[in-house]
Amino acid sequence: MNSPLFTSCRNYSPIGYKLILNLQNAIGLLLYAVVPVAFFKSSQFFMDSSKPKVIHEVVPYLRVYEDGTIERLLGTEVTPAAFDPQTGVVSTDVVVVPETGVSARLYRPKLTPNNQKLPLMVYFHGGAFCISSAADPKYHHSLNTLVATANVIAVSVNYRLAPEHPLPAAYDDSWAALQWVASHSSGGEGSEAWIRDDVDFDRVFLVGDSAGANIAHHLALRIVGSRSAQRMKLVGIGLIHPYFWGEDPIGSEAKDPVRKAMVDKWWQLVCPSGRGNDDPLINPFVDGAPSFKDLGCDKVLVCVAERDILRDRGRLYYETLVKSGWGGTAEMVETEGEDHVFHIFQVDSDKARSLVKSVGSFINH
Repeated sequence: MNSPLFTSCRNYSPIGYKLILNLQNAIGLLLYAVVPVAFFKSSQFFMDSSKPKVIHEVVPYLRVYEDGTIERLLGTEVTPAAFDPQTGVVSTDVVVVPETGVSARLYRPKLTPNNQKLPLMVYFHGGAFCISSAADPKYHHSLNTLVATANVIAVSVNYRLAPEHPLPAAYDDSWAALQWVASHSSGGEGSEAWIRDDVDFDRVFLVGDSAGANIAHHLALRIVGSRSAQRMKLVGIGLIHPYFWGEDPIGSEAKDPVRKAMVDKWWQLVCPSGRGNDDPLINPFVDGAPSFKDLGCDKVLVCVAERDILRDRGRLYYETLVKSGWGGTAEMVETEGEDHVFHIFQVDSDKARSLVKSVGSFINH
């Protein structure tokens, strides 16, 4: 991987340079595509001997200490909802489920003069179920761009994170948010004006990246036969660099055992089900997983990145879906020369803009 950031690390000491290269090869930038070099030089990255013993670590993102303390090293930044002068998009935060604290950030583009109702995109952020939020500055910037490009109303769900709230909490929170959205359709009790007044409930989409794409897949199965399905039409799901995995390596995973072993451990942190990486939640291809033919939508977009270690799982998803007997339309888009969720960190790059346009076209055509 020839990231400019890591290339610039050659200016540092041999020990620091070796550390960064080892991290680059081991982690593969799965949770975040770019880690600032300054972070590795800071004291935050290195262990503090005065702290309790670390019992689980996802380097360099999260540590769990023996006294139960959770220390997140990245993905904790937040930015307020506001008007974005570059895109004309305005956002606001709302509480969705007071009992659990689940919230969402709503986005609204420039409305047309005749107040035409717009498609709705329910978005689920990534972060391996354990870091980041809907208020993350990177996601906020990305959502402003996506909302403006696709001309949609968006609900970015702020689900609870593991390990404090192990899975299936994130799935349940996201499902509760989807039910909340459905309550705003005709005859419902929902009171949020942006959704109630401006959304076309016959054009609803679920979109997510990484762990969020995983959530979108499972909600598209769960919605079948539900009251929410009666209240609104789920047209499609957009899976951007979806986080699926498995015990047995496939494709490029077999050539990278270090990163394979690292990713294996992440699921154990967020989902202590005892089923490992062949739990159907993370491995939808395993025997006993719900059939792809039961997806409750008409079309699916799968986006993969050439250098992403999850790429082959995304390709397998597309191939499995096409062969499943599902009656919808599937499309796959691959970005050459890029790694996992690059579009979140390089929002203004040409390739990121192209990816966002693909999602916008998927929603509007």
